[in-house]
Amino acid sequence: MAEVKASDQAVAELSEAAQTELMNLCEEQFVQLEKLQNEIILSEPDFCENPQEQSVNRLIATEAELKQWLTVEPKLLAANSEVLLQAGNEEMLKLCSELEMVVSCYEAKRAKLRETKELEQKWLEEKKQVLAAVNDHLERLQMEKENLSEQTILQDTKVKIQKMKVYQERLMECLADILEKHIPVPKNDFSANKKKKNIPQELNEDLISLHEILELLMNKALETPHDPYVTIDSTFWPPYIEMLLRYCIAVRHQEDNFKIRLEDFC
Repeated sequence: MAEVKASDQAVAELSEAAQTELMNLCEEQFVQLEKLQNEIILSEPDFCENPQEQSVNRLIATEAELKQWLTVEPKLLAANSEVLLQAGNEEMLKLCSELEMVVSCYEAKRAKLRETKELEQKWLEEKKQVLAAVNDHLERLQMEKENLSEQTILQDTKVKIQKMKVYQERLMECLADILEKHIPVPKNDFSANKKKKNIPQELNEDLISLHEILELLMNKALETPHDPYVTIDSTFWPPYIEMLLRYCIAVRHQEDNFKIRLEDFC
C-alpha cells in the first residue's frame, strides 16, 4: 500500500519543464479564444433590421461550423508524456472512485437480496412442511375410511337394530301389562241374567288374549307386508275383534270377513 501511494505521489508531481510547457500551451489557447471572441463581436452589426433573419443565418452558420468540427480528429493538447500521464492518472482515479461507488451500491443490493432470499427459502420450507403434514393426514384419513367404513357402518347398523329390538320388547311388555290389567283374558263364568234364565254361557278354553292378537297382527304386517291378513278362528274372542274394528285398529278383508289386518297408520 505504501509503495502504491509513493508511486501515485511521484506521478502527481510534474517536472518544472512539463509544467512550463503546459502553461505555455494554455496561454496560447487562451490567446486564440480571445482572438476568436473579438472576431465574433466585430462581425455582429450594431443594429439589426430583421432580427428573425439574422437568427436564422446565425443558426445556419453554427450548424455548418459544428459539422466541420465533427469531421476534425481531436488532437492532444500536449505531447509531453509527463502531462499525459498526469491527465491519465487523474482520469483513472476519477473512474476508480465511480466504480467503487457502483460496487458499494451493488454490494448493498446483493446483501438485501440475500436476506430476502433467506426469508423466502425459510417461508418455502415451512409451507412444504405444512403441505407434507396435510398430505400425510389426508392419506391416513383416507386409509382409515377405506378400512373402517364398511365395518363401522355394519357395526352401527347392528347397534341400531339391537336398540330397536330392545325398544320393541319394552313396548310389547308395556302393552302386555296394560292389556292384562285393563283387558284380561276372558274366563268361563255365568252371568246373573243367564243364571236366572238357566242358560249357561261357556267360553272356549283356547281363547288367546288381546295382546296375542295384536302381536299376531303386527308380526304378520312386518313379515309379509304384501299379505298382512290374519285368519280369524275359534281362538279369537269376537268382542276383541269387534273392539279392534270399531276403534279402527284393524280392518276386515274386502272379500273375506274372516280375515283382518292392522290399519295403516300414516
